[in-house]
Order: sequence, then structure tokens, then C-alpha cells
Amino acid sequence: MHYIRAAVVLLLLFLSSHAWAEKRVALVIGNSAYQHAPQLANPQNDARDMASKLTGLGFVVVTGRDLELTGMRRAIRDFVGKVEGADVALFFYAGHGLQVNGGNYIIPIDAQLKSNNDLDFEALPIELVLSAMERNARVNLVFLDACRDNPLAATLARSLGTRSMVVGRGLAKLDTGVGSLIAFATQPGNVALDGVGRNSPFTTALLEHLGTPGQSITDDLIAVRRAVLQVTEGKQIPWDSSSLTGPVVLNPSKVPEVATSPAVTSDTDRSVELAYWNSIKDATQKNFFEAYLQQYPSGAFVTLAKLKIAAIEARETEGQTAGLGQTDRNRAALPQVTGIPPELATIEQTTSGSPEAGAATGQMDAGELRLATQRELVRVGCLEQVDGKWGNGSRKALQAYAERSGLKLASLTPTEELLNGLKAAGGRVCPLVCGSGMEVRDNRCVAAGLSVFDGMWKITRHATTDCGDWRELSTSVLVRNGAVSSASGFSGKIASNGSVSISHTFVHKGRKGGNILTGMIKGDKGKGRFKGTGAGSGCSGTITMSRM
Repeated sequence: MHYIRAAVVLLLLFLSSHAWAEKRVALVIGNSAYQHAPQLANPQNDARDMASKLTGLGFVVVTGRDLELTGMRRAIRDFVGKVEGADVALFFYAGHGLQVNGGNYIIPIDAQLKSNNDLDFEALPIELVLSAMERNARVNLVFLDACRDNPLAATLARSLGTRSMVVGRGLAKLDTGVGSLIAFATQPGNVALDGVGRNSPFTTALLEHLGTPGQSITDDLIAVRRAVLQVTEGKQIPWDSSSLTGPVVLNPSKVPEVATSPAVTSDTDRSVELAYWNSIKDATQKNFFEAYLQQYPSGAFVTLAKLKIAAIEARETEGQTAGLGQTDRNRAALPQVTGIPPELATIEQTTSGSPEAGAATGQMDAGELRLATQRELVRVGCLEQVDGKWGNGSRKALQAYAERSGLKLASLTPTEELLNGLKAAGGRVCPLVCGSGMEVRDNRCVAAGLSVFDGMWKITRHATTDCGDWRELSTSVLVRNGAVSSASGFSGKIASNGSVSISHTFVHKGRKGGNILTGMIKGDKGKGRFKGTGAGSGCSGTITMSRM
């Protein structure tokens, strides 16, 4: 048995390393701060959270938030440069979109669309991204949370008068090339809801269900559809179009079935099964019971596990249980399973009464089991360090994991079945908590203060005097601990109160020149002024800054 399990572990490591060796590239854009239309509450959060989700699923992510037209083109160009030869390419967009004559467009934050002539110069056709993906990647996944009610569409429609162009509601159906899947927040021609939380209903469901361990993207989207139907009371129906030629699994971490001889099940094996069942029987997510069915296809609780799955699916579909996320109400909606098969009754009595209930049963070395469980608890963010000692800190970490996963554990002692459940967790479960003077940023603790400005920023200079042949210039700079740098001659600093002092040097027709930029940052935005020096004297204007 020991050798079989060792072989299974090696096989899992091989499969996992092969899956994550895939080249995965994603483009994530969220536009909220529209300048000529009502601002949207969710897209910037949607993009930030989706980028984090996809990074955890092994994607190289190109991210843009609140992008003007030039910024959107630059982000798409950056994405296209990375996507060549990718196994999986993914595009997520949240913000305003519209359809004109059956064509779909995504809208930068600076678009005005006062006439039909503006469409080609102020909006981007979605097909620009899709065609690049289909040329370069084997599998293409597109998620469009862009079906919101768009006032710019009404403005454009009024400007057309009686002309033949048709401006429709929401987005139009898109044809997919072989190996592609396109998912809309709602059905073609309809309008999606913004919601009242941090994320839109569609993105909330994507964040929860995308990358479910061992589950195909098709099944992920079925779960997304059910969740959105429930939370919107049937008003919004996510829709997708697919020409995938096989299953696409973003998180292939399910344990494969292992053929074993039909030997008589020992009391030890039954006690392990019972401990595993006790650890999941009050769970509110069906993947725990699916994992049980896979681990014990002929187990004593197969029928009960299937009933649990059916009850959870019925609750998700019918939307009859209020207060999703409230563990007690969710449990009340599930069948109350209390019966234990007679052949396991005596085993339960002996195991539940022992202080080592759920402990290792000799199939894995106890020390290795403790270390492996601690490593997984560290990975999901519930434990700080691995020491191989199963003390009070480890037990508290396991309890925290169970509470946040909706599990009721029979024991706080590590078992191989519990370890498998931990490995199935896709990412961080316990929230990151930082000490005094520190703050959470990009899923890590950093010193508060100047670090709040860290990251890439876009600076746009708007000329108000004669600056030669340009009226607007944009560039990207890197900010790290208050220091500003770039590959294009920008340098300076940002003070703890957000004040900006940046200089830009250049050479024009053999003469040295420059710009002095000053301003103030508040949150993810900033504004100020610039003035020219040397060869740039006489050129001045305003600046805007936005975090990329």
C-alpha cells in the first residue's frame, strides 16, 4: 500500500507540473471612471480581483484599469506581444460596451461618441483582440462583463437620425473560431446589472467558480450561470458561445482514480473513510462530496453524498434560500444526515472517543503527514511557518481553515484525507493579517506610507500653450517606495502626502530640454501642471496621473 500511494504522489506531481507548464496569458481591463458618461462602480474592482484570480491559476496577466484610448491600445499591443504560442489565452473586460450594426465595441474612459464618425476613432472593436488571440493561441477564453446600460449608445443613436446604422442594447452575438469560448454577462441584446457589492454579479460568480479544481471551463460557466440567475432573481442570464474541441480545465488538481485490487476493506480503511466523511458532512459546497465520491466510489456514504450534491444544486438553481454565504442557513437547506451504516457504527464509537481520532493510520508517516499538512496550511494563508510540530498554533490554523471553508471537523489532528482536501483548495483561504505599521498590498504585507504609491502609473501631459506638433503625450513610469523612474527620462519622487515632483529630460535638435511636473495624488488618481525648460521653454500645460 505504501508503494502504491508513493506512486500516486509522483503521478500527481507529474500531472500538476505538466498542467502548470502550459503557457497561459491573460489581458484584463476594467474601465470605471468614464469622463463623458456616468461612472461605473464595479469594473475597476472586477479587473483588480480577476487579475489576482488568474495569476493564481498560472496566467501571465497584462492588466489595465481606467484606460483612455491610447492606454487600451498599448495594453492590447502588450498582450499580443506575449500571447504568441500560448496554450491558453484569456481576455476579460469590464466596463461600457456597445453594438453597432451587429459589431461589438469596448469603450475607453475618454470616449464621447457624438457622431458616427467618432466610432472608429474613439472605440475599439472587440474583434481586434479576438483575431489576435485566435491567430496565436491554441485555446481562447473571452469574458465580457460589458453589457451594461450605456448612455453613450443613446447619444450615438440620436446622432445617426434616420441613417441605416443600428445601435443596439447590450452586445451582439459573436462568432467563435475553433478552440474559442466567449462568455457574456447576459444574453445577446440584453443589459446586465452592476450589482451593489464590490463586484458585478457576473464577475462575483466568475471569481467564485472559475478554476474549480478538476472541473472543465464548461462546467465552471454552468455554475456561474446558476449563481447569477439566483442573485438577480432570474433577471440576468449569462450566455456563452463555444467551439472548444475538448475539455479545458484551468485547475487540474483533482486526485486521479487509482486501480486497486478488490481486497476486503479493512477496519483501518473504514475508520479513515468515516473520519473523512465526518470532516465534510456539514459542508455547503458540492466539490467536497464530489471528492468523496472519487476517493470512495464504493464507500458507505455514496448515496448520502449524492443526495447532498442534489440538494446543493437544487438550492443554487431555485434560489429559495436567502442569505447566501450564511453557513447556518445553507446547512438548514441541506438534508440532515445523521444515520451511520451498522457496519461502521462500532468504528465510529472507537474512533470518535479516542484523542487521536482522525490521526494517521500507518499509510503515511506521521511526521511527513504533519509537515505536508502544515505546508498546505501555509499555502492557503492560515499558518505562518512549518516546524513539523503539531502544536496549538497548527490546530488553530486548521480550525481557521475549516471555519472559512464551511467544514465541521471531527478532530484537529491531521489525516491524509484532510490533506487531500487542503490540496484541492485553489488559493488563499485565510485573509492576510499584517502587524502594526504594515498594510496588505498585492497579497503581501508592506510598510505603510510611501508603499501605497508603488506600481506602474500613466502620466499624460496636456498642452495648453504651443508645444510644437503635439497636444497630448502619455508615458508610463514606475513608482517604488516614493521614487519615480522610467526608461524615457522621467525621474523624481512622491512624498508621503501624495505631492509629486518629477523632471523629464530630452534632447531636441541638439539642444537639451526638459519638463518640470508637479501635482498631487489622491488614491489611484492625480493631477497637476508641467512647464518646459531649455529647448522646451514656452511649452506648458496640465498633467493627469492614473495607476495602471
